[in-house]
Amino acid sequence: MTIVLQTVIDVWDKNLMTLRTIEHLQMFSIALVLSTVIGVIIGIFIYSRQRTANTVLNILNIVETIPDLALIVILLPILRLGAGPTIAASVLYSILPVARNTYTGLKGVDEQYTYVARAIGLSQVETLWKVKIPMSLPLIAGGIRIALVFCMGVVTLGGLVAAGGLGTVLQNGIQLYEKDAILVAGLWTGLLAVILDSFAGIVEKKLHERYGKW
Repeated sequence: MTIVLQTVIDVWDKNLMTLRTIEHLQMFSIALVLSTVIGVIIGIFIYSRQRTANTVLNILNIVETIPDLALIVILLPILRLGAGPTIAASVLYSILPVARNTYTGLKGVDEQYTYVARAIGLSQVETLWKVKIPMSLPLIAGGIRIALVFCMGVVTLGGLVAAGGLGTVLQNGIQLYEKDAILVAGLWTGLLAVILDSFAGIVEKKLHERYGKW
């Protein structure tokens, strides 16, 4: 056990994994926030203009079929090496589940609540923001949870385009065939994903308890 712990400490120090973890979480956070905001906006847009829903969702589905590494490479000439193409690819991959769940959540709100809202004098916009969006939060949270996993996976590939993060440690480990570095970085990346997903799961559960009964 002592040998294993010492090996982990050596690998951690040698590869500056504290710094790499911070870089990783920074890229991940930016990508997740952007994909959440853009996804919710698109979801609201296609709900308010439902004729466009299939077209928009199909376009997002097409983006989803592009291999993640290929998408990063496609973005390189525009955004160059570094965090730019990694974050952009993460956002493009993660918009779909947020937009789709937002649209589905809004569409699934029982019309009786809309009638009550309008009856008490709320405008269409007020009904959307004060009734429909809050009641759609459990589904929206589910979409964000899926986006979280997508972002974590794509950001890890950023090491291939000099974006930093834990992907750099994995890439260096593979190139130099340092099995300890690959193992430690891989396990730590997976553990981070599990921790973040668990936290998202708790939030989703709380929202279901609050709004799911409706």
